[in-house]
Amino acid sequence: MKVIVSGGGTGGHIFPAISIANAIRHRWNDAEILFVGAEDRMEMERVPAAGYKIIGLPVAGFDRKNLLKNISVTFKLLRSMQKARKIIADFKPDIAVGVGGYASGPILKAASAKGVPTLLQEQNSYAGVTNRLLAQKAAVICVAYEGMEKFFPRDKIVLTGNPCRQDLSVSEENRESGYAHFQLDPNKRTILMLGGSLGARTLNKSIVDAFPKLAALNDVQVIWQSGKYYYKEMKQLQETGKIPSNVHLFDFLHRMDYAYSVADLIISRAGAGSISEFSLLGKPVVLVPSPNVAEDHQTRNAQALVDKEAAVMVSDVLAHVLLFDVALSLVKNDAQRMILSRNIAQLAQHDSANRIVDEIEKIVIV
Repeated sequence: MKVIVSGGGTGGHIFPAISIANAIRHRWNDAEILFVGAEDRMEMERVPAAGYKIIGLPVAGFDRKNLLKNISVTFKLLRSMQKARKIIADFKPDIAVGVGGYASGPILKAASAKGVPTLLQEQNSYAGVTNRLLAQKAAVICVAYEGMEKFFPRDKIVLTGNPCRQDLSVSEENRESGYAHFQLDPNKRTILMLGGSLGARTLNKSIVDAFPKLAALNDVQVIWQSGKYYYKEMKQLQETGKIPSNVHLFDFLHRMDYAYSVADLIISRAGAGSISEFSLLGKPVVLVPSPNVAEDHQTRNAQALVDKEAAVMVSDVLAHVLLFDVALSLVKNDAQRMILSRNIAQLAQHDSANRIVDEIEKIVIV
């Protein structure tokens, strides 16, 4: 069994890709798995750290704002197609799996041209350009949201959900360990604010603006993941005594199981992978969609939950004014949080990685 897994660019693409690869290896111990990503993106570090070989393509995304930059992008795409054809010829995969992101375009196109079956995994409620372009040649398209027939052929769609990190669990034991780990007060309500591994400027600005409100509260505490891009700047605020004592600053959270277990409410961007985790864990959440993503897909992800009373949304442009007013009101409203928790849990898709591997098995094992 030889499988190519391709895509990346963000954690939202990489975590599902690695989860699928792990599930493939669990089902077929001798499976040979090769990742293909973009040369300068985070998958080139994260995939080898997970124990898999990866080859990088010189591919880059199209620049919608500066069209002149796309001259070099076109040359990179041509070089990537040439390299992708060689990878397919040398590796001879039984199937190619694409998880989205522009890196998956050349390799899945080259695979299809050689008669290698392809499977797509689309994380978002608004399908990405790469997956839309590859859909006609795909054998199966695994999706996380209903209503995706507006992007893909209906007869190819299978609702599987998004594979998540396998080490996440909410428990009373993790809750108690989390209070100690983050040096929290068990008697206070806890807000967990996540800006992603790199951070989110809007979320960081929103909490800084809310410091006076937070400092005046003795029954609420915050775990604040600022992200590595902003941590040095935020750490200076802490060193000068500007961060209230009930706000706990971190650049990155290594024990997400603890963080989720202690959280009474989560503030987050609206990436598909994060939403899948919140759904599986039944966590009430305030979503602040990033405006800096293709086709504004995070707003569409968030709206899909808001329509089912499964989340609250605050727009990026209003976050610095409204976010913590909304969050502080909600963290003290047990009844409303219970409704959000119940409704988001009903949207969860369990065991997604294995369900995707079921589809791979149907294609490859004849």
